[in-house]
Amino acid sequence: MAPIPISSIKVGQIDDVQELRKTKPTIIPERFVRDMAERPTLAPAMPCSSDIPTINFSKLSKGSKDELKSEISQLAAACEHWGFFQVINHGIDLSLLESIEKVAKDFFMLPLEEKKKYAMAPGTVQGYGQAFVLSEDQKLDWCNMFALGVEPNFIRNPLLWPTEPEKFSGTVEVYSKEVRKLCENLLKYIAMSLGLKGDVFEKMFGETVQAIRMNYYPPCSRPDLVLGLSPHSDGSALTVLQQGKDTSVGLHILKDDRWVPVKPIPNALILNIGDTLEVLTNGKYKSVEHRAVTHKEKDRLSIVTFYAPSYEIELAPMEELVDENNPCKYRRYNHGEYSKHYVTNKLQGKKTLEFAKISNQKLELVNEGPI
Repeated sequence: MAPIPISSIKVGQIDDVQELRKTKPTIIPERFVRDMAERPTLAPAMPCSSDIPTINFSKLSKGSKDELKSEISQLAAACEHWGFFQVINHGIDLSLLESIEKVAKDFFMLPLEEKKKYAMAPGTVQGYGQAFVLSEDQKLDWCNMFALGVEPNFIRNPLLWPTEPEKFSGTVEVYSKEVRKLCENLLKYIAMSLGLKGDVFEKMFGETVQAIRMNYYPPCSRPDLVLGLSPHSDGSALTVLQQGKDTSVGLHILKDDRWVPVKPIPNALILNIGDTLEVLTNGKYKSVEHRAVTHKEKDRLSIVTFYAPSYEIELAPMEELVDENNPCKYRRYNHGEYSKHYVTNKLQGKKTLEFAKISNQKLELVNEGPI
């Protein structure tokens, strides 16, 4: 995906939050301080995160017919009512989860000058730095990111794959293959939960796109003033999140207009529905707005995999999910065009999905299936 011209983007001074924490531990530069309406609510009256559904993958892949039927029913409810769920017994070796966490943390602990060799250029989303910063007055997240395109090969930038830590690249390759298999399998069961053939997404998606992003959130002396990551939905079909062990709880999801903190189950992975599946399911399974917050004393590490269709395919609601009672809510569009739209806009709730929505006036006229 070609970035927008770097010369046209003026992003201003972007302080490295790890360096800020080292040199000025109590100073929060104005550019990180959120407007009152955006500041995280730290009141204890939040809903209980234990309500977030848990899916036992082994019951899907190896269970009896009754177990499979029951778990698919739970998966359908999780996708429809939450858009987020934790996956236990996912089949990925726990030593691999530990390895990817270690190389990610080791990378972020490198000297700044070493990390700058892989700097993220303005208008792009690969490399080290902050993505989605497109203007000089834009508020910044209290986060350092390192992102890489993984598959297909043409989205990779070999110059951004670090040589240190020594096992970084090899670990990312192995981890990405395992997460890819998990996504492929989960999409099969998600299709079944919709009453569709299990291979419908595999056939539709073509040469799938996969990227990985590592996020490091240092402690912040004023977590009430900043956000670790701005509220947004993901442009992917599926997103897989691994939260670092023994790090602060930082993920919040928007449920019934309230921010719900997600406390990870040990060794589980967190999955969420992306914009692409919302469109394909005609809004039955919705992408969910989420954000990250910081902690006054603890740091936080997360490793995120984005899994999406080929940039070449055309997307629209599937015919089986459109009828008189559920008219087509999204227009047909090229996935590559949407991906470009997504990465060249700042994170702002679900605003990027307006790219695909049919206006209310047009929606009243559309009752005969997908455009």
